[in-house]
Amino acid sequence: MIIYGHRGAKGEAPENTLPGFKHAYKHGIRHFEMDILLSANGEPVVIHDTTTDRTTGVEGKVGELTTEALSQLDARHNTVPWHQPCSIPTLRQVLDTCPDFAHMQFEVKTDERQRMNVLCNRLAELIQKNHWYDRAALTSSNTWFLREVKRRDHNIRTGLVFDKRFPNPVKNAKRLGCDYLCLNARLCSTAVVEAAHKEGLHVSVWTVNRIQDMLDLEKMGIDSIITDFPTSTLMYFENRAANAISRLPRRVEKDPETLAGTT
Repeated sequence: MIIYGHRGAKGEAPENTLPGFKHAYKHGIRHFEMDILLSANGEPVVIHDTTTDRTTGVEGKVGELTTEALSQLDARHNTVPWHQPCSIPTLRQVLDTCPDFAHMQFEVKTDERQRMNVLCNRLAELIQKNHWYDRAALTSSNTWFLREVKRRDHNIRTGLVFDKRFPNPVKNAKRLGCDYLCLNARLCSTAVVEAAHKEGLHVSVWTVNRIQDMLDLEKMGIDSIITDFPTSTLMYFENRAANAISRLPRRVEKDPETLAGTT
C-alpha cells in the first residue's frame, strides 16, 4: 500500500508549503498529493483554496495575485505551529524540493473555466516535457477538466476525486477515461475496490489518519492512502515489515555431507 503525503504533510507542517514538503521528503516520503491553482501571472501554484483567507489570514483571490505577491504571504494560519514563515509556493519550487519523487497526484481545484483551461495546458506540457506519464496523475472533481486533459494527451493519467455515494464512483471514473479513483474514505468498501480494480483503476483513498482505518482499508485491497501524517505512517509500516521479517524462522544450515545424496 502506497503512502501519499496529503498537501505535503498537512498534520505535521503547514499544508502545501515548501517546509511541509521538505519535512516529508527528508523523512523518506516520495509520494505526494497537492492542490494546484493558477496565479495571476499564469504560473501553477500550490494551494487548496481559491482564496488566501484561510491559510494566510489575508483576504485575496489566488487568481488575482502574482506568484511574487503570493510569496510574500505567510501560510501558517489555521495550521500546525511552525518556527519560520511559509509562503505559498509555485509548483516548480515544490518539484525542485522533491527531485526524486516517485509519484505525484496534482489535484486541480475548480476555478474559472478560462483559468482551468490555461492550467490544463501548463500541466500537460509539464508532464510531456519531462516524460512523467508514470510519475504523475492529474486529479480533480471537475469532470470538464478531466475530459480536457485526455483530449490533449490520452496518455496522461487522470483521477476522479469523488466524495458522493451516488452516482456510482467507479462508473463515473471509467466513463471519464480515468486511471485513478480518488475516493473519500467513508465511501470505500471491498465491493467498490473490487469493482474499481476490475475496471483497471488505481484506488487512492483520502484522508486517512488513523492506523486502524489504514489497516481496514489495506484489507479491502486499496492501492494507496492519502494521509496528513505521512512520516509517522511510513514509520509504522516500515516497523511492521521489519518485525515480520524478524519473526521468520531462521534457515538451518545443513552439513555438506548430509546434503550429499539428497535430491
